[in-house]
Amino acid sequence: MTTLLELSGLTKAYPGVVANSDVSFSIARGGVHALLGENGAGKSTLVKTIYGLVKPDSGSMRLNGKPYTPSEPRDARAAGVAMVFQHFSLFEALSVAENVALGMETPPPMRDLSRRIREVSEAYGLPLDPARRVGDLSAGERQRVEIVRCLLQDPSLLIMDEPTSVLTPQEVGILFATLRKLALEGTSILYISHKLEEIRALCDAATILRGGKVVGEANPRKASAAELAEQMVGTKLTPPKARAGAVGEIILHVSRLSMPPASQFGTPLKNVSLAVRAGEVLGIGGVAGNGQDELLSALSGERRTSRETVLLEGTDVSRMPPSARRAAGLLTAPEERLGHAAAPDMSLTENAVLTGTARMGLLRNGFLSWSRARSFAKDIIAQFDVRTPGPGVAARSLSGGNLQKFVIGREVLQGPRVLVVNQPTWGVDASAAAAIRQALLDLAAEGAGIVVISQDLDELLEISDRFAALNGGALGEAVPTSSLTMEQIGLMLGGAHDLEEAHV
Repeated sequence: MTTLLELSGLTKAYPGVVANSDVSFSIARGGVHALLGENGAGKSTLVKTIYGLVKPDSGSMRLNGKPYTPSEPRDARAAGVAMVFQHFSLFEALSVAENVALGMETPPPMRDLSRRIREVSEAYGLPLDPARRVGDLSAGERQRVEIVRCLLQDPSLLIMDEPTSVLTPQEVGILFATLRKLALEGTSILYISHKLEEIRALCDAATILRGGKVVGEANPRKASAAELAEQMVGTKLTPPKARAGAVGEIILHVSRLSMPPASQFGTPLKNVSLAVRAGEVLGIGGVAGNGQDELLSALSGERRTSRETVLLEGTDVSRMPPSARRAAGLLTAPEERLGHAAAPDMSLTENAVLTGTARMGLLRNGFLSWSRARSFAKDIIAQFDVRTPGPGVAARSLSGGNLQKFVIGREVLQGPRVLVVNQPTWGVDASAAAAIRQALLDLAAEGAGIVVISQDLDELLEISDRFAALNGGALGEAVPTSSLTMEQIGLMLGGAHDLEEAHV
């Protein structure tokens, strides 16, 4: 295969950190090329450089054999480079066609654009109704909008950042079929994912970054997931160790919990019931937008529920605010780490104070003890290997994986009786994910009850004792994970809420 894009000596430095250092590699025409690395390895800076969002300090790029120097995404798109970002950039109140039009320099008449959306989406196995409102679409359908918007540009290079984080196994299969078809037609794909088995199944080449530098190339089809992970982190990885503690009495009981959505695009909870025992990990899986955020807000106290719907060790906490629930031992960590779990412009010490005041004894005679707060933040940084200069830096300065380790560590070190986490390892590298999962297992071994809400099915199978599927705001019956296959889980996520249905 001939070369489509060639990078030579790309370097980009920010105050105090070199994001990319002398990065050189090439992407073949019609190839599916993986870009691998830990959080903070420099992947985001590199793809932003390719897409025209970042200007390199030095180095060069050649596209189709010609110098390529995009000063903004518009230049990249004009040259045939398209990108599907990890976070969707869609307006929920607008239709599919209107959202697509917003991403075009000179959109055609809406009737013609709608026809093209239908043609392209059906040709690539991603059918879309141009007239549907985006707010009414599932997460998988929203991703289709992003992909089709890119395909209408007829790109020669498609960059995809963590594209399967919101998809069921069945939807992942559809996406991979689409990408393979694009590659056969000559489109090159630069694929970023922390799911190494997906990399092995899809990609034919991989470049590995560590500390902003290229540290290796690999053929994912010949290397194991463990070998790829170890190249990424530079050390041998050990899988989480199973806990030996016994499961105890029920400590969290949720009964017939119903709640309207917080917004018109949310999902109502419908008679959700669950029970979590001391020392147990309950895994709740679901495609994005099926009530995960609503369930966490109901358990955290951000939204109050009817009396007798949430019991913590027999005490009704249904009407308690978040601070009172935390003091009682019910702690939570939401999915959105920057803006919900952590305040972006506040220091790590201040972010430690946000949730740790009561349980960590940070108040003295009604006044905040900053020395204790700094000590708490330092403990989180040390015990969870948070890569940062110190507790005084702003939360937004941390990479996604390091901020996630800080957020989870902040809750774990408070010794909760019950910890509810939503997407605990979303978008983090293999090393950080292993550390977070081990921390959750260790906490369960100490007698805490853990609820893990996740879209990562491998994660749920690895650490959960029981699994329940959340679909359309309704929670199915929890079943032992040891009895489940990935196919059964996929069917349960689609609405088959028990094993009998999943076997059909």
